[in-house]
Amino acid sequence: MTTRALVRRPGPRLADGLLTHLERQTVDLDLALRQWESYVAALRAEGWETVEVPAADDCPDAVFVEDTVVVLDDLAVISRPGADERKPETAATEVALRSLGYRIAHIEAPGTLDGGDVLKHGRTVWAGLGGRTNAEGVEQLAAHLAPLGADVIGVPVAKVLHLKSAVTALPDGTVVGFAPLVDDPEAWDAFLPVPEEGGSHVVVLDGSSVLMATSAPLTRALFEERGLRVVAVDISEFEKLEGCVTCLSVRLRG
Repeated sequence: MTTRALVRRPGPRLADGLLTHLERQTVDLDLALRQWESYVAALRAEGWETVEVPAADDCPDAVFVEDTVVVLDDLAVISRPGADERKPETAATEVALRSLGYRIAHIEAPGTLDGGDVLKHGRTVWAGLGGRTNAEGVEQLAAHLAPLGADVIGVPVAKVLHLKSAVTALPDGTVVGFAPLVDDPEAWDAFLPVPEEGGSHVVVLDGSSVLMATSAPLTRALFEERGLRVVAVDISEFEKLEGCVTCLSVRLRG
């Protein structure tokens, strides 16, 4: 199985990225670039081929490439970001995925949907409602994914920017999150509370390995106790901008 990941280099205006729940802090651009390069290197070391979407220097948040698309099997649903400033980010992602042979669909007005609001495990797809993604966007996503056998479920998001700012899923489907920031933990049959906010975010590398941030050492220990192999990367500069390990790539399988 080919494993690829879309990534996008941070631009010179990174520090101007949008904030909704955090106070603005100073972002070290040089450090951010080194951290991004280390993140990409970690994916490659785990056997992932990285495909770099051309940078968008006029879009401060473009490094968070996950928000531009939702991919399932051979279908790429190009998003329609809820923040107008981010709408120009999607075009280059579409070009990249077309070049890889993906079928393309779009979220159309008045729908809005950010990829960071979409959590998938198997054929179950949860979509966060209430922030950057609206009900019309979720309905369109459900219509696009239904022919692939996916069940799209809307869940509330109010305490964080995106659904995947609050929760992600381990390889076995257990949903993990920092409980104070999860609007409805009962939305999932298997929910595991973690002791740190940074522990809410994992990238599944394979059936027994995850990538996560170094900012959550207690959660790393918890995952390792469950038998997972953990690859940890420092993304402190992106965390200042409400970013996490999932935001920085789009994983493509198959």
